[in-house]
Amino acid sequence: MHSIASCQAHPSVQDEIGPRRPGAIYQNVDGRFEVLALITDPADAAQLLRRTAARWAVIVRDTLRPDGQPFAIGSVWTVSDYLIRPAKDAFAAAA
Repeated sequence: MHSIASCQAHPSVQDEIGPRRPGAIYQNVDGRFEVLALITDPADAAQLLRRTAARWAVIVRDTLRPDGQPFAIGSVWTVSDYLIRPAKDAFAAAA
């Protein structure tokens, strides 16, 4: 059995993903990103990110680049990320 302290040491998948749901837009030092899809199946996420230990992936498009193409990321939500537009409720419920 895990103690409360050990659970807090390992963030949950939801904590790692943060508010990134389809339709959300967030920004950080790398750009401003629209979330197109959230992949929570570890096998699919691992294939998209080309790594074996992925638990989830987010497909985003950089809205600051006119030619921005969708791509998959697996970076954890941090204090340097901030939400510009939350996901629409219908999209969030489907994810």
